[in-house]
Amino acid sequence: MDGFHVTIRTSASPPLSGTYGRVWISLIGTLCESPPVRVEHFLLPGSNYFFSPIEYVQAHWQEDAFFGYQCLNGCNPLCIRQIHNLPPNLSVTSEMVRPFLPEDSSLGQEMERGHVYLLDYEVLDQLPANTVNDKQTYLAAPLCLLHYSRQGELKPIAIQLQQAPGPQNPVFLPSDAAPDWLLAKMWVRNSDFQVHQLLTHFLRTHLLGEVCCTATLRQLPEIHPLHQLLMPHIRSTLQINIQARITLLATKGVFDKSIACGLEAIPLLLARGTQRLRYSSMCVPDDVRVRGLDALPICYYAQDALRVWDALHRFVAGWIRLYYCNDEDVQHDCELQNWIGEIFTEGFLGLSHIGAPQSFQTAGEMCKFVTMVIFSCSALHAAVNFSQLDYNIWIPNSPAAMSRPPSQTKGSVSEEDIFSFLPEVNSSCHVLSVLSLLSQPAIDFVPLCHYNEWYFSSGAIVKLVEEVRRELKMLAKDIADRNSQLELPYPYLSPDCIENSVTI
Repeated sequence: MDGFHVTIRTSASPPLSGTYGRVWISLIGTLCESPPVRVEHFLLPGSNYFFSPIEYVQAHWQEDAFFGYQCLNGCNPLCIRQIHNLPPNLSVTSEMVRPFLPEDSSLGQEMERGHVYLLDYEVLDQLPANTVNDKQTYLAAPLCLLHYSRQGELKPIAIQLQQAPGPQNPVFLPSDAAPDWLLAKMWVRNSDFQVHQLLTHFLRTHLLGEVCCTATLRQLPEIHPLHQLLMPHIRSTLQINIQARITLLATKGVFDKSIACGLEAIPLLLARGTQRLRYSSMCVPDDVRVRGLDALPICYYAQDALRVWDALHRFVAGWIRLYYCNDEDVQHDCELQNWIGEIFTEGFLGLSHIGAPQSFQTAGEMCKFVTMVIFSCSALHAAVNFSQLDYNIWIPNSPAAMSRPPSQTKGSVSEEDIFSFLPEVNSSCHVLSVLSLLSQPAIDFVPLCHYNEWYFSSGAIVKLVEEVRRELKMLAKDIADRNSQLELPYPYLSPDCIENSVTI
């Protein structure tokens, strides 16, 4: 595929405008000397415009509004949630954040109005950090409080870098010295990088797809209607995950050599992430409502995800009606019940608190779960995978590792010191070369709900497929129209950019 090279300017607003700019030139040069990896952005599949936010990220990464934007529309939109009470371990008072709220309001009032949000990376607390280039790296477990303003911007207003409050764990504020505040945000972005890669991306899309694919192959014969519906969306997952285990997640792979969550931390983080999974968070309508994202006009992920989910849900419901006349038919399908039972037992480890179904009592329960599987292995993967190079390529915006421990006091760092927290160039090259490969669409890209299997081309099924494709095509047009009006487009959930399954 031929594309065009993005010109990356070397100037950046201070700090990090000089030294890091020169190192960035070295980084880009190293990548370009290692074909076939190239730092480029191409015409997105099925779209009519080139898209590259790289320069935008470089120009705006220090801004509080862009920090908040990434929480909603970056490569990890699954962590932020609305809160109505402060966590007991977050040492924030109303007086602390009053300067960053409307003059006629208070923190309590803003929480009541649903304008306060939280990022909480408790899942990283006390994890062992990796050694990169024979040097110790460090992990934080920050809490970040954000406020949605009357001007329609989401901005961070307080950051605590560790979970346990105390005199050596200060709360950083936008009014602090610029290096302190910037470094606190970089720690949050570093934590988000770990959670995005291993929980949002690997656990929620790749491993979920693997569990469902294995159960499908073991419990559903090829003539079973659910086997026929699901396999185009999950069949490639086993091969992809095997490749990931023997390369990215193996000794001398990118996590071992270049990322703060190394091989010792990965199984611990995945175990914690599994324990903290909730079925409601995997189903888009429930998830965006519970997290308070459904009413945010600047959350394009939530808007697009809801419409893709609705289209898939109607498609799956129509498919189910072709084969199951009533709830009793669902209950009496032994193969189907064995399938969901294996997923609950082997995939969700029999953990009832997750809320995943152990059996299907109604066609509605079955429809919701199947929709969740298809969405996770197609749309969600597109949103969290194909966006990651765009937001991670500018290293200070999303460092994969931090070379110095989190600050325990305010005023202890200068602009020049910030550079010393960032990973070395060779490890950054390693990370970006992998992200560049992972962000390229497959050569044989198959858009969402396009099928080559014979059974999708006859009878009533054809009408279902035509209907969902028509709906998705309309959605793609609406997204393109909206994006044409945005300074920074959000194309990742446009149906013509969503692959039918996990193929990378």
